[in-house]
Amino acid sequence: MDAPVPLSLSTLLELCTNLLQKSVNKSNGRFTAQLVHCRVIKSGLVFSVYLMNNLMNVYSKTGYALHARKLFDEMPLRTAFSWNTVLSAYAKRGDMDSSCEFFDQLPQRDSVSWTTMIVGYKKIGQYQKAIRIMGEMMREGIAPTQFTLTNVLASVAATRCLETGKKVHSFIIKLGLRGNVSVSNSLLNMYAKCGDPMMAKVVFDRMVVKDISSWNAMIALHMQVGQMDLAMAQFEQMAERDIVTWNSMISGYNQRGYDLRALDMFSKMLRDSLLSPDRFTLASVLSACANLEKLCIGKQIHSHIVTTGFDISGIVLNASISMYSRCGGVETARRLVEQRGTKDLKIEGFTALLDGYIKLGDMNQAKNIFDSLKDRDVVAWTAMIVGYEQHGLYGEAINLFRSMVGGGQRPNSYTLAAMLSVASSLASLGHGKQIHGSAVKSGEIYSVSVSNALITMYAKAGNITSASRAFDLIRCERDTVSWTSMIIALAQHGHAEEALELFETMLMEGLRPDHITYVGVFSACTHAGLVNQGRQYFDMMKDVDKIIPTLSHYACMVDLFGRAGLLQDAQEFIEKMPIEPDVVTWGSLLSACRVYKNIDLGKVAAERLLFLEPENSGAYSALANLYSACGKWEEAAKIRKCMKDGRVKKEQGFSWIEVKHKVHAFGVEDGIHPQKNEIYITMKKIWDEIKKMGYVPDTASVLHDLEEEVKEQILRHHSEKLAIAFGLISTPDKTTLRIMKNLRVCNDCHTAIKFISKLVGREIIVRDTTRFHHFKDGFCSCRDYW
Repeated sequence: MDAPVPLSLSTLLELCTNLLQKSVNKSNGRFTAQLVHCRVIKSGLVFSVYLMNNLMNVYSKTGYALHARKLFDEMPLRTAFSWNTVLSAYAKRGDMDSSCEFFDQLPQRDSVSWTTMIVGYKKIGQYQKAIRIMGEMMREGIAPTQFTLTNVLASVAATRCLETGKKVHSFIIKLGLRGNVSVSNSLLNMYAKCGDPMMAKVVFDRMVVKDISSWNAMIALHMQVGQMDLAMAQFEQMAERDIVTWNSMISGYNQRGYDLRALDMFSKMLRDSLLSPDRFTLASVLSACANLEKLCIGKQIHSHIVTTGFDISGIVLNASISMYSRCGGVETARRLVEQRGTKDLKIEGFTALLDGYIKLGDMNQAKNIFDSLKDRDVVAWTAMIVGYEQHGLYGEAINLFRSMVGGGQRPNSYTLAAMLSVASSLASLGHGKQIHGSAVKSGEIYSVSVSNALITMYAKAGNITSASRAFDLIRCERDTVSWTSMIIALAQHGHAEEALELFETMLMEGLRPDHITYVGVFSACTHAGLVNQGRQYFDMMKDVDKIIPTLSHYACMVDLFGRAGLLQDAQEFIEKMPIEPDVVTWGSLLSACRVYKNIDLGKVAAERLLFLEPENSGAYSALANLYSACGKWEEAAKIRKCMKDGRVKKEQGFSWIEVKHKVHAFGVEDGIHPQKNEIYITMKKIWDEIKKMGYVPDTASVLHDLEEEVKEQILRHHSEKLAIAFGLISTPDKTTLRIMKNLRVCNDCHTAIKFISKLVGREIIVRDTTRFHHFKDGFCSCRDYW
């Protein structure tokens, strides 16, 4: 066999150089470089600067800066390219300390050296340093290239510093580079990111040559500022479109809330273009499906992903999970997580899955998902807290919030608003004040959503003064919710005239009320007996604000007539309703019939109510109480027997009071509380004292055929009276007592508490199902109209 003919040094040099140049951007580039490196050493080609520079370039571009530096140090001869290659190797890996040290050693710095430093700082997010480097470069007399300028403009865009961008623009004009397409495109992007669409349009219009990137930048800009029609016009003018063009339109529509248009544009792309959707396209259309809750279309897109073999990972996986979770397919979302694992799953995907289980009411699964999160952000914590709050799991919400804060996670305005809603539901002033403190510390106190929640929390906890302060705090930022919350709060606390004055002020401020605002207005009229004003506001709602009345509005009007004793008007109003009355409407009429002892109309209201809700214990109780109040004991007994035979359980009345962050609940004749003996003794003393002051027990409030002495004992041990007695022995003198009750306060308790407030010299606030009663010095804020 013939021996191989040895290669000449020139041929070997050419072969090695070609190999290195072809391997620069390939995955096996480093391996090729190492093979060539060995051959270079064996062949003694280390004196070829051209070959060594190529070898060093491969090491640099494949991420092996140390190999490049070692080779540089071994080179007997070096050029400017050699120095810049090592500098680039350090910059590419983000090692700017080594880059700076090496940059200072450069014997001669050219535009490539300076640009490399700019690119390095931009890569690690130190945009201001990147911009400063260009200033130093120009002071050294080195003219920036188009590559320098595009990177500097990208840094300016990242910092959103428009003034700096304008200065760079002036340099570009002086250098005569504004005709360069890459530079002009970077200017477009900079002005768009810095919020100057007018200047971006000027740059675009002056461009002699435009490429697809130029058009794409303008489409993205128009979408960014909400000019969808202009974006569409530019889209239609384009002779050639790439996937970025289509994505700009689809994602733009999706991000601006035009989700149907996003899906239509996606359909047009599949129909009219040969392009295939990429991960950004698919993420946008899946997001549009999620927003529209279009599970069917979302499934079709998922099917397209599977059949085309597209890799469902990253943003596509997260978008798919979000779509299924928000469209009611939470189990499919869960299976996707199980199949794909959690490696690529972002917090948004987990949060969407969590929210899906919360919407289904499956709090156990939601908690399992939440517990599996490694890096919980504020969105995940808030989603779980909101879920607990929406499902009445207030204790769990409070405990989770404490864990969140204890773990160092800072709550945002949504978290705090949710926790204030929890405090509102519990009517817990103590918890509410703690959340208020957290809002002050975190700086979220000036958030409108937090202030609105504070108004509601303080109002529901019985502190209307603090609710007003919270309202005053957002004087310049009030929205409709702010005004509505304060109007409702004033109405519930018996300040009807103030509530209506605030409503008129709201109108003068130019804000239009919504349907909930009018519920608050009607409530104010109801609690003050302002029937004529209520009628006028009802007509105004329909005729001026063009709000179609809902069942809530009709029920409010029936309650307004009923409380004023206008039962005939209430009946006629119901008969003229264009929609079928609901349980609340008939219940309002039945309550009024009980107060005004109208048996015939009360029977009609009860029958209609029970037809809609056969197991409504309140209807049976109200009708039985109506018969009892009219002395028809046999009929009352029959109603109660019907309840018993039908196994309808009567809602038991109970009251509660919060003392030292602990809630104490009481029922009628309560014998469970550990301080029951002391409570009963205190109540007996109070009873005797207020009778001396002129109080006469209203035994007619006991709607049973019993002896007067027994009736009086029952009255003495009503739940709100026991709660007051406990509050008196458990709190310092002059402390305001705040009592909550799940039913309407009875006539006797209302009278007795007026006397008690005068006897003990304290304000006693009682919240029942309809309103707040502020008892002070023998008077009540409701003026005995409730």
